[in-house]
Amino acid sequence: MRLILLGPPGAGKGTQAQRLVATHGLVQLSTGDMLRAAVNAGTPVGLRAKELMARGELVPDDVVVAIVSDRIDEPDAHKGFILDGFPRTVPQAHALDRMLREKGLKLDAVIELKVDEGILLDRIERRIAETKARGQPLRADDDPQVLHRRLLAYRDQTAPLATYYQLQNVLRSVDGMAPIPEVSRAIDRMLKARSERAPAASPPAEKAPGNVKKTAKTSVAVPVGKAAKDKPATRPPPAAKKAVAGAKKAGAGPKAQPKTRAKAKAKAQAAKTKAKTTPGKSAGRTASSRKSNRPRRLTKRH
Repeated sequence: MRLILLGPPGAGKGTQAQRLVATHGLVQLSTGDMLRAAVNAGTPVGLRAKELMARGELVPDDVVVAIVSDRIDEPDAHKGFILDGFPRTVPQAHALDRMLREKGLKLDAVIELKVDEGILLDRIERRIAETKARGQPLRADDDPQVLHRRLLAYRDQTAPLATYYQLQNVLRSVDGMAPIPEVSRAIDRMLKARSERAPAASPPAEKAPGNVKKTAKTSVAVPVGKAAKDKPATRPPPAAKKAVAGAKKAGAGPKAQPKTRAKAKAKAQAAKTKAKTTPGKSAGRTASSRKSNRPRRLTKRH
């Protein structure tokens, strides 16, 4: 399980992260702790971060992402982790997504603890008063002005992450103003519901038999060879059968057409030849008419 806890300073992220670590066996990854561990271990990324911090510069996003990447690869983080204090901006979220994709991982949920900033300031002032009444030293963040500046920074830089992760359908919001046990139960219900909604691995689709054809009209797969048994072949109507038989007799069928044309051609050629060699009736009439038109020689009978 890979989670991110979102919420302004004083929302109770640290308290809920510790409870999730104890309940689910996850690893809490704090950006500050990871930076210090990398510097102390003398890793290449840690040495680069050390130089930047020594010059008073902010550690760039690519260095922070590289440190998170190295920490995720450690064996104790294989079961899951909770990112605390990272990402803080949308560009860092983009970089985190790319890094997780390269590892074949993805976030399971981003839990946002929604709180009222005015009530948070009241809490801090009340806590300061109670701490002073007990005679105990104040914590570094027990200062209303410091908290106000941190809230402004969160609103400007980190709050847009809620919209970013909402578009990815991984954001889940919880009322952070409720008592701690109620917040914990709400988070548990949310994680349980998400795990139940997660799609199970679907079984591979059954392959159709190799010898299958699709009928044109119904688009239903019918095995070849069974069509003749299951469904009688369509027969032409009797009228059509008579027409086909008649056409075959007359030589009008597709196969008879070339023979018919050849016979007709031969007949025409024979008629032409006969007309050339044998005089016709019209020719005989002409000859006889010429003969009859000659003047007859009259002779006297003696």
